[in-house]
Order: sequence, then structure tokens, then C-alpha cells
Amino acid sequence: MSKYTRGLSKKTGLPPGSLLHIGNNYNEAVTLQVLDYDAEDFREHDVRAVEELLAYRSSPTITWISVSGLHDVSVIERIGHIFGIHPLVLEDILDTNHRPKLEDYGDYLYIVLKSLDVVQHKGAAGSDLAIEQVSLILGNNYIISFQENRQDLFGVVRERIKAGKGRIRREGADYLAYSLIDTIVDHYYIVLESLGEIIEDLEEALVLEPGRDALQEVHILKQKMLFFRKAMWPLREVVGALARGESPLIHDATLLYVRDVYDHTIQAIDTLETYRDIISGMLDIYLSSISNRMNQIMKVLTIISTIFMPLTFITGVYGMNFAYMPGLDWQWGYLAIFAVMLAVALGMAGFFRTRKWL
Repeated sequence: MSKYTRGLSKKTGLPPGSLLHIGNNYNEAVTLQVLDYDAEDFREHDVRAVEELLAYRSSPTITWISVSGLHDVSVIERIGHIFGIHPLVLEDILDTNHRPKLEDYGDYLYIVLKSLDVVQHKGAAGSDLAIEQVSLILGNNYIISFQENRQDLFGVVRERIKAGKGRIRREGADYLAYSLIDTIVDHYYIVLESLGEIIEDLEEALVLEPGRDALQEVHILKQKMLFFRKAMWPLREVVGALARGESPLIHDATLLYVRDVYDHTIQAIDTLETYRDIISGMLDIYLSSISNRMNQIMKVLTIISTIFMPLTFITGVYGMNFAYMPGLDWQWGYLAIFAVMLAVALGMAGFFRTRKWL
């Protein structure tokens, strides 16, 4: 839960619109990259000074400004000043604890998304979920994307623009926004596939070797699914609002693709809920496995106790201190008693076996 509430206490008492970065701090400098394109050509370059973005404010081509890093508040503030972004939006961009949402400010849309990725660890740590907030500003001919770090999340979209493949170079900024959202949803399927493999292995472990380690894995997996659910469920509302076409920034030609992303989101949510039901049932599997193991142990102990009951009776009888007892003066009495006890034990074991109790 700390991943969703980190640093919130820093905003206590501050007025609305106060710009304060809340989230992970990275040592790398904030980088800005511009990809400007149309149907005929594209231009890409790294921005060294924020003021260079003034040239793209009213560009007739489609401009994608990619901002990597949020910890330098002054950079985000200057970008907001150039493009006329509301201070409340800038405040939300810098606060990485927000849930996915969509806000319409008339001449631009503000979209908050959560990107998830699987991070592999060496040894027994296995894998973990890396969560990152992605903010999009969708204007008439431009998109500004804000990421927490330099991870090239949208590298596939960037390569499609450079190669001129598909419709992306012939469409507007709304189609680019669709492509970015679709990339994030596609990453959800990668995470779901990884979680599905973990669930299958954990189910097998709970049946074959239930123990404290397996139970701990179940709790860790439940926490991961909680993070995933917080990122995915609000996205359904965001994509649904875009699919309704209420904003003039989303053209009719793009609505069909947005609805396709909405269907993919619903499918991913259904898979997520199925996994959550399976994980909830894992505790029952664990308790059943522990109970079955205990029943097997008690069954073996009960059979052993039952076999030794008549043997204990015989030894108890011949352990009484009477002067006259049958067989006390017989040379083979000791061995005869042992033979009788062995026969009784083998007879009872054979009886249990025929009843399939052994």
C-alpha cells in the first residue's frame, strides 16, 4: 500500500496548485524529446532548453513531446507555462499517486494512466511489478507525455512513426494518443501472462508441498493483484469516456480504435478478476492440503496405536505378579507369547489392508 501513498504528507497545508514532486527520485536529469511528423516526413531531436518548445505550440504538423523525469519541478512548470496547462494539472502530473483519470479542459485533455511491467530478480526473489504513472496532455496537434523515468515505454510507437507503418503518420494527435494508451494496455497482457504462470506454479506447490513459504507467496501475490487492480479498473472509465466521443479532440475515425482498446481493457479486467478468484481460493487449497497431510499422519498413528492395543493387553496380562499363571513353567512360553503377538499384529495389518485403510 505504501507504493500508492508515498509522500502524501508533504502536501498537507499547501494551497491548490502547489507544485511539489511526490514519487521516486531519480538521479538522471529530466530529458525532453520532440518527434514532429506528418504524412510525408518526420523530424526528431532532443530539447536542451525548454523554451525551444515554443516553436511547436501552433505547429501545423503533429508534435509528440516526450518528458522523461518529473523530479525537476521547474521544467514541468515552464512546460505548463508554454502550453497554457492549468496549475492543478501540473500538480497532478507531479503527484505520482493519482489513479487513472480523464479531465477535459476544453482545448486539451489530461489523461492519467498507470504503466505496469514485470521486473525479474535473481535468486529466490522471483519477479516483481514495477508501476509507473504516465500523464498525457492531448491538444489539437500535439501530445505531451510525462513519465517518471527514462524507460522507453513507447519505443514501439516511436518506431512506427519513423518507419511510416500503418495509419499513424496519416492521422492526428488523437490517433497518437490512442496508440500510447493501446501500448500500455498491451503491457497489461504481458503482466497477466507472467502472473498466470506464477499462479499455476503456486497452485502445484500448495497441493504437493504446502508450507509457510507457499503461504507467504500467496500473500505477496494478493498484494500484486491489488496493485494491478488499482491500475486497471479506473482505466476502464478513462477509455470508456474517450470512446463516447464527447470531446472534439477525438475524431470519429479514431473512435473505432478507442472502442477496440476498451474491449481489450474489459478482457484484461475479466482475466484479472479470474486470477483474483483463484488466488482467494488458494488459501482454501492450502488449508485443505494441510488438513489432508494431518489426516494422513493421524491415520498412520491411529493404525499403529490400534495394532499395539492387543499387544499391550497381552503384555499387561503377563506382567501381573501372580504365582500361578499358564505357561510360566513352560520352556517355550516366552517364544510362544511373542509368536501370538506377531500373529495378532500381522493379522490386524492384513485386515486393514483388505479394507484399504493402509
